[in-house]
Amino acid sequence: MGEGLLDLCEKYFGARDFYDVMKIPKNATEKQIKKAYHKLSLLVHPDRVDEDIKEEATEKFKVLGRIHSILSENDKRKIYDETGEFDDDSESVVMRNWSDYWRSLFKEITIQDINNYEKNYKGSETEIKDLKRAYLDSKGDMNYILEAVPFTNCEEEPRLHSIIRDLIEKGEVPEYKQFTEEDEKKRLRRKRRWEQEAKAAEDLDKMRKIEKEDFGDDLALSIINKNKARAAESNNFFDSLINKYAKAAEKPKKKTNTRTTRSSSRKNN
Repeated sequence: MGEGLLDLCEKYFGARDFYDVMKIPKNATEKQIKKAYHKLSLLVHPDRVDEDIKEEATEKFKVLGRIHSILSENDKRKIYDETGEFDDDSESVVMRNWSDYWRSLFKEITIQDINNYEKNYKGSETEIKDLKRAYLDSKGDMNYILEAVPFTNCEEEPRLHSIIRDLIEKGEVPEYKQFTEEDEKKRLRRKRRWEQEAKAAEDLDKMRKIEKEDFGDDLALSIINKNKARAAESNNFFDSLINKYAKAAEKPKKKTNTRTTRSSSRKNN
């Protein structure tokens, strides 16, 4: 069967203990286990990563699924907790389609879910924490901050500036000149990029509405195929959100600001 599960855990996650891989305590509840699996698997879901890392991401995704299938079943988890043993060679494990397994656990995300999350996120302690981390990681680079923090765009800059300046005054973060003395040309370039991306997203949304009005159910299959192809080219909100969180942990690099909240397409999980 190739490398064992523990070897794969160490290879891809740097740990041989299931709880360490999932970043949860050994007394984690069923809800905590599922939440951790959801968070980690989103980062490596084969349908949500770039082509050049898809192969490794797929293997990581499988490993997380196998770990979750053990820790989420009381009998299997009890045996693992007490002995460190688990059934890694059962036919059900070998033959399982981990993408189907994942979809069976998590409901499809709706636009309403996104809107509700945004409403609760803005102004929350979580947003301030994310903003603080992005500011420190980038040493005050506003381009990176808008890239790393969810639900942000150029229209949000005055509010974000106010929050960061308050953190500076409180001594929670240092004052970086590239933030407090940002070059006006840089700000204008960022604004132009954002306007172009927003316009592209708006045009895409209008095109989809026209298709829906003009064609109707008789060409449903054709429209579905068109939308699938277009979805591959446009940004899904949660894809962007996941990428932001993943990139926020890395060393900041120069990158083009990608908007998440303006995207109107969604991938089929």
